Amino acid sequence: MFVESIMTTPVISVEPSASISAAARLMLGHRISGLPVVRSDGTLVGMVSEGDFLRRGELGTERKRSWWLEFLVGPGKAADEYVHAHGRRVEEVMATDIVTTRRDATLDNVVETMSRRRIKRLPVVENGKLVGIVARSDLLRAMADALPAADAAVADDERIRADIVRELARQSWGGRMIHVHVDHGAVELSGAIFDERERQAAHVVVENVDGVTSISDQLAWIEPMSGTVIMPSDFTSAEPGSSRLPPA
Repeated sequence: MFVESIMTTPVISVEPSASISAAARLMLGHRISGLPVVRSDGTLVGMVSEGDFLRRGELGTERKRSWWLEFLVGPGKAADEYVHAHGRRVEEVMATDIVTTRRDATLDNVVETMSRRRIKRLPVVENGKLVGIVARSDLLRAMADALPAADAAVADDERIRADIVRELARQSWGGRMIHVHVDHGAVELSGAIFDERERQAAHVVVENVDGVTSISDQLAWIEPMSGTVIMPSDFTSAEPGSSRLPPA
């Protein structure tokens, strides 16, 4: 699978001259944690994220050091940190060492880059212009879309079991000691019955539920007079089209 198949486009972005306030409100409004910084001609020039707003003068969280650490850091680094803490425009706080990807990059390559660089999103660039963005949420969505059958099977099994249990509970002849397990449409009946005719009735209940593919009978017959337990001689697995389980 390639980046082009999962990337988000068009991309919510901000111009370098935009205010810090505008960028922050844009991220909050769209519930995203980062924005590509793009010139009016579509050229990608930087990225701004929540992390760029952590050390801010408005919050009183700008970096503070002792005088001797300031001396070791040097005036250039201190000046740069001041700009990040008090700048008013996106271009003053954005990161410019941008890691990007291409439309034809594989998802394996994207995940490797994100993990190695510890980043959450990659701008997708073509000829220097921003054409999309791929984030962790896009990868999560792609994974979820690739697994609908498994999720559907689980949901369908739960529905089949609920239908069978509900119908057994309505009957005066049984249901209280019959246990039902469903796995991908295959129904297993276990527990006890006190009249052999209840076995066929339980089978009919199962056969009338949509989505059932087979029946495995493991019901034990308890003879009422003697209390003898008789296990089924053959744990029959009935397939669709057989006399045990008619086709839907």
